[in-house]
Amino acid sequence: MSAAGVIGKTVLSAGAVGVGCFAYASLYEVNAYALRRVEVPILPRGARPIRVLQISDLHLTPRNIKRVEWVSRLAGLEPDLVIDTGDNLSHPDAVPVVTAALGRLLDKPGLFVWGSNDYYAPTFKNPLAYLTRPSRMGREHQGELPWRDLGARFEQAGWIDLTHRRLTLEINGTRLGFRGADDAHLGRDQYALVAGPVDSEAEGEVVIGVTHAPYRTVIDAMTYDGCELVIAGHTHGGQVCVPFYGALVTNCDLDPGRVKGLSTNSAGGKTSFLHVSAGLGTSPYAPFRFACRPEATLLTLVPRV
Repeated sequence: MSAAGVIGKTVLSAGAVGVGCFAYASLYEVNAYALRRVEVPILPRGARPIRVLQISDLHLTPRNIKRVEWVSRLAGLEPDLVIDTGDNLSHPDAVPVVTAALGRLLDKPGLFVWGSNDYYAPTFKNPLAYLTRPSRMGREHQGELPWRDLGARFEQAGWIDLTHRRLTLEINGTRLGFRGADDAHLGRDQYALVAGPVDSEAEGEVVIGVTHAPYRTVIDAMTYDGCELVIAGHTHGGQVCVPFYGALVTNCDLDPGRVKGLSTNSAGGKTSFLHVSAGLGTSPYAPFRFACRPEATLLTLVPRV
């Protein structure tokens, strides 16, 4: 075979592999939902375990029927608490879709914070730019989404908006404190409103920080103040990953090695656990995942070793 023929065959083979990968990412993996189970040893000795279900980055539109059906079945886990870390909406008509997906989970105790795609509709972005820098929205945004309506639905069900708020809940005999911050991806984070050293007597035996996007300004401050666990979403786990290597980007200033799952975070001589959910959805303009299945996480809080 001539050199030209070899080159042509190589190009065709590479093209076929590329098409196959795209088909897998957009037709299969984007709907290959997974439940991860993680134990976090932060409770006092002798405490009963607490099961926390984290839901993140649903990005729902009226067309996401498979996602709605899968999420609705999570109520069978009977969690003690649900924490929703934002980006529920991707369409103006998605509020009833979100509540249908959550279903009986809304009958459980729940906390929530907002993400950028609760406040504002997603827009098309150059995927190559995403690979070189975070798509931080700042004050640039398009059409507001009905996040207030969704918040009203959540609060009618008894869920609590944790945005820039501290609160304490007693679950299974343990007092848990929570602190929430708004979305740093939009520059709306004002953690200073709830900042300060953890006071275990006033706030609870264990304090957990909750935010949407794990920007270091927020998660480091929570760690420094003494939160033993910080929970976030936003990253989509990198969304398009390299098999056996991992994520290339995080869409924030968190390093790719901690783009999803349980890790640790250190700041000011203190260390906390950090859990980042890879989330359940994608932007409607980028409906694919590769080597990064959509997920929800059941975090079981257990006594410290």
